[in-house]
Amino acid sequence: MTLAASPSNKDWIPPSEKTLFAAMDATWPGTEICLRAGWRLRRGAGGGKRVSAATLEVAGADIVVAETAMRAWDQAPLFMLRRQDGELDRDLAARGYDVVDPVVLYAAAAPALAAQLDPQIMAIEADFPVASMAALWAKGGIGPARLAVMARTAGPSIYLLVRANDRPAGVGFVALTGDIAMLHAVEVSAESRRQGVGQAVTAAAARWALGRGATTLALATTRENEAANALYSAMGLAQVGGYHYRLEPKARGT
Repeated sequence: MTLAASPSNKDWIPPSEKTLFAAMDATWPGTEICLRAGWRLRRGAGGGKRVSAATLEVAGADIVVAETAMRAWDQAPLFMLRRQDGELDRDLAARGYDVVDPVVLYAAAAPALAAQLDPQIMAIEADFPVASMAALWAKGGIGPARLAVMARTAGPSIYLLVRANDRPAGVGFVALTGDIAMLHAVEVSAESRRQGVGQAVTAAAARWALGRGATTLALATTRENEAANALYSAMGLAQVGGYHYRLEPKARGT
């Protein structure tokens, strides 16, 4: 499928990294988030790195405090490193922490993305994950713990299913906080790739968000996901930031 050109969005202002990090916490929440001795600590209950990583709130905070808290939750010490965390990044490297999963943050004006929804592709909205959605997510490694993350989201949210060739082809979850909608957990079946399904999920998310007053659709994807990065760039999403994780050496291979 040829990607549609984005309409002009001269009045759209990209959100800051700080705003997007807050939006991620609101739309992809752990079971608990707390502030302790200069750290923002997240209890993920198996829901993945984004809901389990600690972030620095006060420069110079003691790394051991965060490590101890995460171990008490039966979580391997894991830190999210943002652009402003250079000193912490160096300190963790000196302690032997590995860099894992560098991530790119993307955002675009919701109207520009919603306009790219191909009317020939069926995009279904659901208030809960139906069986075909859960099956697609499971094939992509998104199991019950991550579905539980979706269910915990407090604000407006929707589950999306795109059908192609008369079968379930792609899924995603989108949630709203303020005027920003975050798209999470995009998964396209192996047999449906390179058929416009990822574009359709993204555009359908923007259409839903636009209808609820959002001005921006944002998402995060790993740098190593070349297909996703190429798609989002082609759709007109702008890179507005990024981060990476550092994982405790003892947790290698777990």
